Amino acid sequence: MKRNLLLLPAVIFFGLRVTAQVIDKSGKQNASVDYKRLALVDSVINDYVKKDWVKGVVTIVIKDNQLVQYKGYGVQDIDTKKPMPNDAIFRIMSQTKAIASIGLMMLWEKGKFQLDEPIADFIPEFKNPVVLDKFNAADTTYTTVPAKRDITFRDLLTHTSGIDYAAIGSDEMRAIYAKAGIPSGLGKMNMSLLDAIKLLAKQPLKFSPGEQWQYGLNTDVVGCLAEVISGTNLEDYLRENLFEPLGMNDTYFNLPQAKGSRLAQVYTEDDNHQIIKWSHTFRGIDPDYPLMQKTFFSGGAGLSSTAYDYAVFLQMLLNKGKYNGKQILAPRTVEIILSGQLKDGMFGDNNFGLGFQITSQKSAAKEPVNEGSFAWGGYYGTTYWADPKANLVCLLMTQHTPNSHGDLADKFKTLVYASLK
Repeated sequence: MKRNLLLLPAVIFFGLRVTAQVIDKSGKQNASVDYKRLALVDSVINDYVKKDWVKGVVTIVIKDNQLVQYKGYGVQDIDTKKPMPNDAIFRIMSQTKAIASIGLMMLWEKGKFQLDEPIADFIPEFKNPVVLDKFNAADTTYTTVPAKRDITFRDLLTHTSGIDYAAIGSDEMRAIYAKAGIPSGLGKMNMSLLDAIKLLAKQPLKFSPGEQWQYGLNTDVVGCLAEVISGTNLEDYLRENLFEPLGMNDTYFNLPQAKGSRLAQVYTEDDNHQIIKWSHTFRGIDPDYPLMQKTFFSGGAGLSSTAYDYAVFLQMLLNKGKYNGKQILAPRTVEIILSGQLKDGMFGDNNFGLGFQITSQKSAAKEPVNEGSFAWGGYYGTTYWADPKANLVCLLMTQHTPNSHGDLADKFKTLVYASLK
């Protein structure tokens, strides 16, 4: 009996440690948050809704592993007038990139590849890449020169491979990709992921790998590599190794029909900047794509999720790779992922890690977030950041682009930091 009593403090301590790794949803107040100041988030967002600058928003704030704010504002759908629930499901578009990047880094931890290894070792079509030299806009013909080196895994994860975007890239590369039939990675694709990436590999690069930063289809290649290396499709791989262990039960490439009623409506603006519903043909993206069965799993833009699910993913990284007693990534791996990988000036005032924008000291002097914070967002108006110094995870989710009042995300950030004691 005495021995059991001696063990009791250790058991209690261990239990508290495990509990601390999980987001606390008990509703108790956090002593380091001024809730009166935080309530200004409500008034500002409600004002945007009242002025019809935005139709629906969800925000979440987690401080010290504790849920301090999680709300829906406005409506989920302008036709039904259904109030926006905080567990609405959003098309997170480029927020998919961080998840796919983490999925690939989990394979790196298992010794499956090296970061500076050529990706051609796994997808041979990428061997001996060429770089665009001269381009004729009249007929889209072009000449090339050999690239200085092959594309590596690190190049893809930092967007320095020379690969551009098919939908939002430079005029020259968009024309080349369109002529070759390269899919945009947005919405529903009508070919297999591997076939699309092999086709992409045959196109010229915008520059030699490592020379510049260029947002592009890099993370779609990351997702394809995860499939090739793991031997399973990206959806199943992420489900088994990331979503299920973290309890991310509302994150999908193929959203179940049973959850379709929670999918937020997508909006755009007319010529007078009035908000209208996104049509099924606008910009070639059917907004119902999350509910369409797909086999092309875009690591760059394919997922739908909730604010809470994504917050759990970010909290795992703040917890140095651990959540709910499960070590998803080693602490040192997380440190590498969240370290700037680029030379000064390659990404403006900030830096870029292995899948995330990293706030630099110079940038932190100009905005509320602390140096070392990591962030990104999605095409339809979702945005997130996590601040290790403040132990803070925040997301603001909308489905509205272009947005004449996109400054709401910056105001949200200011209001959150102003509420911290």
